[in-house]
Amino acid sequence: MTISLLHFNPLTGTSASITATGGPCVGGYVNHSWRSVGACATQGLFTNPWYADFAKNKLQQGTSARDIINELTALDSGHSQRQCLVMDQNGASAALDGSDNIAYIGHLNYPTIAVAGNMLEGHQVLEQFSRVFIEQTAINSQAVLEHIEAPQYKPDYEATLPDALISALEAALSAGGDKRGTVSASLRIEFAHLAPIDIRIDWAKADLIEELRFVLEKVRESSFQAFLSELPRQVDH
Repeated sequence: MTISLLHFNPLTGTSASITATGGPCVGGYVNHSWRSVGACATQGLFTNPWYADFAKNKLQQGTSARDIINELTALDSGHSQRQCLVMDQNGASAALDGSDNIAYIGHLNYPTIAVAGNMLEGHQVLEQFSRVFIEQTAINSQAVLEHIEAPQYKPDYEATLPDALISALEAALSAGGDKRGTVSASLRIEFAHLAPIDIRIDWAKADLIEELRFVLEKVRESSFQAFLSELPRQVDH
């Protein structure tokens, strides 16, 4: 099993993702966030790690998420064993749910937010994953969940974006998560002008969510924040 959430804000260029799985080192293969470009999660029965490079190249050319998924499906003879979720610069997303993956497999799409997973206990895992993230970040969460409106994000929501991602993953795992258990996770946020946040638990010896939050606490400690404050900022050209 792997479950992933992608978020891209076209207004700020911030790209975020979180993923978790029942095997080791999920962050080395699955979730990819690219500031001002988009995001991708490549997973499935047999993950195709080359999907990410292809998706990034196409996103930089302005290709839509739907067209990227269509091209990947056409080019990969083993696409029935893959699952892939792509989000483009407009916050639109599309997914490939290969037919040979282990059930339950599926995805949910909202403007600027999408989730996908396989080998899940059921669709409720994806519903909880997206619901909690939307409730913690959007001021119009109910309208978003009912597919009436696009998210209107809370002021300064990006400051607590890591917390929202982890809470969403916690809710997904509580709703069923991986049939085998979940032992690794990866959180990646790329801001338009700031250094990224990249947290990986390659093999949780205890509670995976607690380990993610522990590392996030270390990232927020004053000594590390002082270091980050002195790093160069990306400037627009």
